[in-house]
Amino acid sequence: MVSFYHFLPALTRFRIAGRRRLADPAGREFFMNRPCAAWLILFLAPGVCAAPPETEDTRLNTFFDGYMEETFRRQPLTATRLGEHAHDDRLDDVSAEARRALLDFQRETLARLSRELRADRLSAAGQVDYDVLRRHLQGTIWQRETFDPYREDPRVYTDYAAESVYLLLTQSSLPREVNRRNALRRMEEIPRVLETARREIGVSPRVKVETAIRQAEGAVSFYKKDLFLLAGEQPGEGEFAVPAAKVVEALGAHLAFLRDEVLPRSDESWRIGRDKFVKKLDFELDAGLSADEVLAEAESEAGRVEIEMAVLARQLWATYFPGEVVPVDDDAGRRAMIRRVLARIGDDHGTAETLVEDVRATVQEIREFIKDRKILTLPEPDQLRIIEMPEFMRGNSVAYLNPAPPLDARGSSEYAISAPPSDWSRERAESFFHEYNRPMLKILTVHEAYPGHYVQLEYSNRCPSRIRRLLSSGTFAEGWAVYTEQMMLDQGFGGGDLALRLQQLKFYLRAVVNAILDARMHCQAMTDEEARELLVGRAFQTDGEAQGKIIRSKQSSCQLSTYFVGRTAFTRLRRSIQGEQGDRFDLGAYHEAVLAEGTIPVKHLPQLVRARLGMALESR
Repeated sequence: MVSFYHFLPALTRFRIAGRRRLADPAGREFFMNRPCAAWLILFLAPGVCAAPPETEDTRLNTFFDGYMEETFRRQPLTATRLGEHAHDDRLDDVSAEARRALLDFQRETLARLSRELRADRLSAAGQVDYDVLRRHLQGTIWQRETFDPYREDPRVYTDYAAESVYLLLTQSSLPREVNRRNALRRMEEIPRVLETARREIGVSPRVKVETAIRQAEGAVSFYKKDLFLLAGEQPGEGEFAVPAAKVVEALGAHLAFLRDEVLPRSDESWRIGRDKFVKKLDFELDAGLSADEVLAEAESEAGRVEIEMAVLARQLWATYFPGEVVPVDDDAGRRAMIRRVLARIGDDHGTAETLVEDVRATVQEIREFIKDRKILTLPEPDQLRIIEMPEFMRGNSVAYLNPAPPLDARGSSEYAISAPPSDWSRERAESFFHEYNRPMLKILTVHEAYPGHYVQLEYSNRCPSRIRRLLSSGTFAEGWAVYTEQMMLDQGFGGGDLALRLQQLKFYLRAVVNAILDARMHCQAMTDEEARELLVGRAFQTDGEAQGKIIRSKQSSCQLSTYFVGRTAFTRLRRSIQGEQGDRFDLGAYHEAVLAEGTIPVKHLPQLVRARLGMALESR
């Protein structure tokens, strides 16, 4: 690792959002506040003062930096995803031998962590960082010992074939020519990765193979057209033409392999079973809740939300069905009433051609509301781009937020939304647009962008702890996004529109039912028909949305539970702290205190947020 001291004479300095950004000649950046920057320059000046004594916190940070440096060397795509660009010209060695060596390295790192560091000597913040690193290592090792996606999940190879190049041309803040050069070098390595896939992929669940085929087809389209547009070339021309043709040829052979060999031998072995589910969920959530507790809470909450939806649907009934008698007030009648009202709300929707513009149209309204109501301070400059989801990224969700990576915070963030594929039937596409109607798109944009994922992850990228920036918690990220949906409407977004509120509750009910579906699909042998009844009959989703969610549940065990568990943690913390502070409670200050701690396991939030708010109150 090169010392920061070696770059000091050539540093350039300028201010960004109250912090100082220090850049070395290679473009690497170091972020710190102005007092810290001034102290560091003074400290590093020769002869000014002696080095401060090493603390256990600094030893932990040095240990982590060494671990990540070696991880990046072994996993260049991971490095790119996190914004470390020193390895952008390479791709991972995904052979069985390299994967075993990586697992040995992670086991040794975990052993060294407890051997070389004393947790009881760390500061309170350092102890949180230590726990985050320890749990990350334990969970990663257990997953690698228990599952082998390189043999069981053909989808992983599409990431190397397309995402590895896509990220360089859309997100990296390095000079354009550097990114082009690195993309070309990576493209040379893609045939090697796909050749490894033919040696490694064994029997895979059919649902994953089918998704891998669709994504590989999207990758072919990327190298025939989108790559050239991103690189500033005409399709099939320029320096990308020959390398792209070679990748297309390699992808063609890969597709033939998936269709002709992998798909015929695929099976229905997608369930991971209760024992693995319980263990994996514990690592995924890291929230102090068991699988049984999560399922019981989700079942109870689903019933409560349905009653709340019925109250709103009854108020809207006369607007949509004037003169028609309200259905009888029992379980069947309430569900019929909710479903019919939601169907009428769903009539207000766009088309495949207007979907992205419909999302963009909601952004300014939401941003102005956040500023006006002082929900929190929005990050500046705004780096969010709203795009149509690339074909090779489709197959798992309708929308996603691809944030600026923590080690390259100048990189862009993408809020991607997927229109229905062109080969869908008219009926299935219409079902999609009824589900993602204009009111629902507002809620989706709150979740994915403002003040949901985009805002939260921009805050996280400014967290001083490198450990917390790089080892993020999905439960925190998804929980915050779901929390903001109701919070925004509670603060007045939408002007009390009952249709918008009903859609928000439907979207939240989806998060609750996700946890139920997750557990039952993998632990209780739930059938597709039973899953459909849960999603359509109880959660009021359309057939098309339900079909997509069933496929997703088979491909991503435990992730679907993060939404409900995370949102519950945020709701309970807000209730507790607001109750304790009473009239002193400041919503904006609370939100900023929550986000300032990084994307951490939610179990650490109560202690850290109370400490931060306590200091803030004492300083007033």
